[in-house]
Amino acid sequence: MSEFHEIHPDKFIQSPFHLIGKVWQLICVAEQDKVNAMTASWGGLGVMWGKNVSYVVIRPQRYTKELMENSDTFSLSFFSEHYRKVLNYMGTVSGHNENKIEKSGLTLLYSDATPYFKEATAVMFCRKLYAQTFSGTCFTDPTLCHKWYPENDFHTLYISEITKILLKAE
Repeated sequence: MSEFHEIHPDKFIQSPFHLIGKVWQLICVAEQDKVNAMTASWGGLGVMWGKNVSYVVIRPQRYTKELMENSDTFSLSFFSEHYRKVLNYMGTVSGHNENKIEKSGLTLLYSDATPYFKEATAVMFCRKLYAQTFSGTCFTDPTLCHKWYPENDFHTLYISEITKILLKAE
């Protein structure tokens, strides 16, 4: 069984375009005794306010959003292609309706109070710094607003400091 080892965010050299856009991520958050995770293929990694940060976006109807509003931290877990079906499931079923983490077969672990998954190949632990809901009036290309938000269910953007990264030992 592989173990994780910690690296500094500056040493993380994987492509965010590949990880987020192709591999996908599970955003996992806990609020007291409630935990939920959702698949995300939008977001980013970068530098803001002198910190290494993640950018995640969550729609208002997602159960994860409800928990995110009341938590200071969350994790981003990345998996091998072997877990593609699990990621599809985690992105299509609501945690409001069932305990999808339990049904997924993934193993929930915690670092301090932040949940993450044992099966991940890489995990980023994030501390929220900023949250703002998108507005239709702010789009400089209105075709994006019409295409992605016909119901005006705008994502909330969370900019969060990456406080720790764990990688699976090879």
